[in-house]
Amino acid sequence: MKIHEKIRQLRLEKGYSQEVMAEELDLSTTAYGDVERGKTELTLARLERILQVLGVGVEAFFGLPGDNTLRLENEKLQIENEKLRQENTYLKEKFETRLLQELYRIGAASQREPIGFK
Repeated sequence: MKIHEKIRQLRLEKGYSQEVMAEELDLSTTAYGDVERGKTELTLARLERILQVLGVGVEAFFGLPGDNTLRLENEKLQIENEKLRQENTYLKEKFETRLLQELYRIGAASQREPIGFK
């Protein structure tokens, strides 16, 4: 659906007339009608003002997650990242400990005197 069609649909859902929208936007009814017919190219500022009158956020208009949703997702990813960082540190320490144990075992084994018959 094109932007101008979606604006018209939202206006109708809200029960606003073109006259009410034009008045709220300080436009003539003809100029606002041109917006809904797609005859006028919208600036971002004009689109934001139309959406403000309709009570719809830009994110919702385009089907994007809102700022709050993005912030929560970011926090969730930061927590997950910290957990992975801690797990990485733990596994690194565990590996280093086992490596040192194995090196000590190999070193100690090479220093033993062979036993048995000559």
